[in-house]
Amino acid sequence: MFAGVLLLVDGVLGVIKGIAGIAEDDVYARLGKYVFEFDVTTWGWIHLILGVILIAVGIGLLTGAAMWARALGVAVAGFSIIVNFMWLPYTPVWAIISIAIAIFVIWALCSNGSRSRSTA
Repeated sequence: MFAGVLLLVDGVLGVIKGIAGIAEDDVYARLGKYVFEFDVTTWGWIHLILGVILIAVGIGLLTGAAMWARALGVAVAGFSIIVNFMWLPYTPVWAIISIAIAIFVIWALCSNGSRSRSTA
């Protein structure tokens, strides 16, 4: 459940970043030259599409589609880390927050949720 909620939050943040990038090309400031320099509108579409995918996988996790949603969740969260690292010069704080959320998602999905609890 933790990973599903975090994927939903990261997906909503991605959709907001995407809409802001698509709506106004001058919303985000650039910090000098950067290797992964795309048009801000292109980055907006990338974040919008990734956000929608994150929301869909988060809903899949919350509805109990365990196996495919867990595997896809790890893959999409990993891709989100890469995209947000490339997005870092445009909005460092949002990118770092999204990277941290994706790391927690991967940790939650890869840890064993069926550990037995010992009672004293």
